[in-house]
Amino acid sequence: MFKKLAASPVIIAVILALALLLWLLSGDNYAAKTEPPGEQQVPEQTLALVEARWSEAEPYQLTRVAQGQVLPWRMVSIKSQQAGTVSQLFVSQGDKVEQGDKLLQLSDEGRSALLEQAKANLTLRQNELASAQALGKSQFVSETELTRLKSELAQAEAELERARLALQQIEPVAPFAGVIDRRHVEIGDVVQVGTELLQLVQIDKLKVTAQIPQQHVKALQQGQQVNLRLLDGRLLSGELSFISYAADTATRSFYIEVTVANPQRLRIAGGSATVEVLLPPVQAHLISPALLSLNSDGQLGVSLVNDQQQVEFYPVDILSADNEGARVSGLPERAQIITQGAGFVKPGDKVQVAGAKP
Repeated sequence: MFKKLAASPVIIAVILALALLLWLLSGDNYAAKTEPPGEQQVPEQTLALVEARWSEAEPYQLTRVAQGQVLPWRMVSIKSQQAGTVSQLFVSQGDKVEQGDKLLQLSDEGRSALLEQAKANLTLRQNELASAQALGKSQFVSETELTRLKSELAQAEAELERARLALQQIEPVAPFAGVIDRRHVEIGDVVQVGTELLQLVQIDKLKVTAQIPQQHVKALQQGQQVNLRLLDGRLLSGELSFISYAADTATRSFYIEVTVANPQRLRIAGGSATVEVLLPPVQAHLISPALLSLNSDGQLGVSLVNDQQQVEFYPVDILSADNEGARVSGLPERAQIITQGAGFVKPGDKVQVAGAKP
């Protein structure tokens, strides 16, 4: 009896504890069914901090530079077309001549007599043919005889032309207006066919030749302005007058010619010059080369911050680089360029610019 009474408070306590637990659980389940869950607190995200500066594009004069050679507009070596002795000289080195001016004279060597003989022979053949044709109407001369006389007349005409040409060639003339740059003979010199007599050059207009790499030739057009810098620092201006249609197989470069006016007849033909072909201006930004980077595709470019404060990567072309920096194209005309922190962000990331309001 005593044991039953002692155990009953323990049993009662256990029963009460179980009842309390069931009551608590039923209250949580009811609240979960009737009340929406509380809003979860998301930790505030911290934006990457970068430094940036605004850059404005400016017109930049593109050029293609090559080393060229200055040549006379025309140059010819006048050679003897007949054998003989130099009997007269009409010009000296440095003389200006006009087209058609006589330059020198060779000895006659009987050429005048041969010309007179050829004239007489031609007259004879003409008379013979005329007489034969008159007789041919009366059928006293055969067709074969008439054909022979016509052939002899044609031969006489050819001999006369050769005699005239031989006499003309002993007095060579200037093929164009220019300057006598060399004289290789003196009075009394005996020359043969092909002997060099004089060198004639035209330098009131010059021709500059150069080679342009194949990757640059697509930007060239005939008529573009060209600046020429001589070794002594003098500057000349010309016009791109020719671009070859096929590259040199050895160098893979294209031959170009530049026409340059030289009214003062400056003595620069034969020298070298730096050729700067002026291309149409483009909009370019001046930046530090340290701001250039490569994207995942290996493209060279610059990271910017757009109006939505997001990072954008723009591929660029380097137009020039010097002590001032690198001039690049491919960016918007007004761009906010990341100067610090570009290596810790990627395109699409939202960032905060130092000094700007978030």
